[in-house]
Amino acid sequence: MKPTPELLAYFGENQGKIQAFATLLKTTGIEHGLIGPKEGDRIWERHIANCIPITTIIPNGVRLADIGSGAGLPGVVIALARPDLKVTLIEPLQRRVDFLNQVIAELEIPIKVVRGRAEAVKMQFEVVTARAVAPLEKLIQISWHMIPKGGCLLAIKGESAAEELAATKLKKGATAKLHEISLPNLPVARVVEVLKGA
Repeated sequence: MKPTPELLAYFGENQGKIQAFATLLKTTGIEHGLIGPKEGDRIWERHIANCIPITTIIPNGVRLADIGSGAGLPGVVIALARPDLKVTLIEPLQRRVDFLNQVIAELEIPIKVVRGRAEAVKMQFEVVTARAVAPLEKLIQISWHMIPKGGCLLAIKGESAAEELAATKLKKGATAKLHEISLPNLPVARVVEVLKGA
């Protein structure tokens, strides 16, 4: 699948950069085992398109951490669609960190990479994002210390998001809701928001 003009429109002036990122995923990403070899032809519909809807519910200008960033999904996609955000990618594996640093250098994106596990991060972020990292309850456990009061965790989830949320034990003072986001020319996306009470 090639990106449609409608899909590229979500990236504004960064349309060229998101296309360059897709090319890096299909080449270097596969070579380094960050993306499966069969995923090359599905980068746009399976990966990039899946990461776009979350960008529409993030408040303006916040500090955001993408934990377990892997190949930069959704972190790099968020940074390119929402240049107003201060994005940090958190990833424990060195080969993934090397790839993310290559992406940042080649695309000249003003974001940071921190090598480490979310549990060890001492910084705070108003929004923490995650995709395909861990079950929701585990995500809350490993990221809660990074989120100030009034901040939130946004987890991209699949079709069983409602069931997973219903089975999740929340921290005291936390509230959660499921966003089902329908955007033109994109499949419905499910994002679980867990808000840290003020």
